[in-house]
Amino acid sequence: MPKRTEGLIEFGRVGRRVIEADFSGGDLSSDGGLMLPKRADERIGLTRAAAAVLSDPRNPSRITHGLRALLAQRVYALCCGYEDLNDHTRLRRDLLLQTAVGRAESLASAPTLCRLENAATTAQVWALHGVLIERFIASYPSTPEEPVLDIDASDVPLHGEQEQREFHAYYDAHCHLPLYVFCG
Repeated sequence: MPKRTEGLIEFGRVGRRVIEADFSGGDLSSDGGLMLPKRADERIGLTRAAAAVLSDPRNPSRITHGLRALLAQRVYALCCGYEDLNDHTRLRRDLLLQTAVGRAESLASAPTLCRLENAATTAQVWALHGVLIERFIASYPSTPEEPVLDIDASDVPLHGEQEQREFHAYYDAHCHLPLYVFCG
């Protein structure tokens, strides 16, 4: 008999909506992994810090979705593999993504997210780099004197006709060649 998880895992509330994982059956979602980036974001405060350094040129009286909610929606979807903005046409009504972002109603549309991304300035990109560096340094118990980054590619051999496959002569195979960054 397979070993299964007993009991209930509580993730909190959003308005009147209670978020919990119950392994006894019922409504299922394949995007349950959304709660992981939400929890990580709550812990490190990435989307809040990013929203704090970005300016919002929109008219405040016409804003439906705050900057932090837009960033959270985009980042959480990216974490779950939804890299295309057109995915948000469907995702904006996804109850689990709404819950992760902290909204009980529809999220931002793909055009709204597109305008956000296309409005980014060079200064905002540098500000976001600063946020990432600050969060990275804050992950250490004490500020490292000199962090050493090891940047290396690693081959992922492919079998079949996957998209974006390339032949790499060094590995003598068709592969993806992701870039990894290690510290320490």
